[in-house]
Amino acid sequence: MGVDSKTSYQQPVDKLLTCGMNGWITPEKWPDYRKLGIGPEHIPDLIRMATDEELNEANEQNTEVWAPMHAWRALGQLRAVEAIEPLLGLFDRLENDDWVHDELPDVFAKIGPAALPALTEYVADLSHAVSSQISAITSIEKIGKRWPDVKSECLALLQERLERFEENVSEVHGFLVLAYVKLEAGDSPLIERAFDEGYVDPMVIEECRNAYFFLVPSTDTEIIVDGNTTSISFSSPTADELLFR
Repeated sequence: MGVDSKTSYQQPVDKLLTCGMNGWITPEKWPDYRKLGIGPEHIPDLIRMATDEELNEANEQNTEVWAPMHAWRALGQLRAVEAIEPLLGLFDRLENDDWVHDELPDVFAKIGPAALPALTEYVADLSHAVSSQISAITSIEKIGKRWPDVKSECLALLQERLERFEENVSEVHGFLVLAYVKLEAGDSPLIERAFDEGYVDPMVIEECRNAYFFLVPSTDTEIIVDGNTTSISFSSPTADELLFR
């Protein structure tokens, strides 16, 4: 990759081109990009960098390939509503990019409830790739966790999608159930029906176990499998003990 990208971004946004890899950390540990002098006035350039095809497809050994990641993190910290639609477009465009699917849900969570209408519309459009639908579902769940005032709205959005049993592929349905569980929805006849009627991949049971183990210090919950109710009790370590370094 040439040096064109270095000259097309102005200070201080151009500093992100040399930050390099800074992955596998929780959003709370993301660098504070505002300390670089990046502010709301730089949102257009940050959007351009986050969606820059040349940067996103650069060689993994090139430091600049990580610039889009830093740009979308900065957009999340700035709660850049203008970035919602452009960033959503990355789910399909970079379908096989793990960083996109791992981090953008956290970016949308930082942007906040303003992202819900676009995410709801996205989830309802079944033309999107399965991985993209799942990432949008995860984004809704993370918004509900981060912003308690809209938790009930997020649950309602997930429930509306859950009720369309026949439209959802089993993998998507499984992640809808998982998101519902992570928002601590409590007992739900809808989830019980999803399992009873075979709409959810049995592997999601283990994901549900992990969700409770990770999120709840001590909890008893019931998982419905083939019409049988199983009570499970967990106690969890801290998030830092489970994930990351």
